[in-house]
Amino acid sequence: MQLTEADLAAWPRRRRAALVNSLSGFKSANLLGTRSAGGQENLAIISSVFHLGADPALAGMILRPHSVDRHSLEYLLETGVYTLNQVHEGIHAAAHQTSARYPRAVSEFDAVGLTPEYRHGFAAPFVGESRIKLGLRLEASQTLKVNDTVLVIGRIEQILVAEDAWVGEDGYLDIEAAGTVAVSGLDGYHRATRLARLPYAKP
Repeated sequence: MQLTEADLAAWPRRRRAALVNSLSGFKSANLLGTRSAGGQENLAIISSVFHLGADPALAGMILRPHSVDRHSLEYLLETGVYTLNQVHEGIHAAAHQTSARYPRAVSEFDAVGLTPEYRHGFAAPFVGESRIKLGLRLEASQTLKVNDTVLVIGRIEQILVAEDAWVGEDGYLDIEAAGTVAVSGLDGYHRATRLARLPYAKP
């Protein structure tokens, strides 16, 4: 099969989106937890989180254009804090359901049966059921001219890992042992299986 840009443009919108979203392969699945200044909680699954640096510890993510109500984006810009929470096998269906367009007054936590959790004085809600949780403070945001998506960069202020302790002596976090799932496309969820850990590469 060979497809050109013109071929893709001729496809129905949803079919085109499903294919293009699958092209980059497996992605991390994270639940983005936010809370408005007025106390309204929001939870949304995203698959665009990426490592940006370790010193300081930074993570980036891409959010869809702010052409309609984007509660998560609005709340994190308003308060300057948010959480990223691991999706594991036990909660992947509930996590997926957060992608539904609930009204602003409805908390996705309540709608899908997940638990908002506030820890160590952090103002944004963590997901109680997640085994790996990050609390981030907004460092920068930028609307990308190429397609109006929004780049969000956060500084990691809190790292919460379940007591089963999947962090090795060398700092390696065993996300497979924590039951972490990967996502492909818009709706494919996969178990993570490690092939190998290789030594530090040198010429």
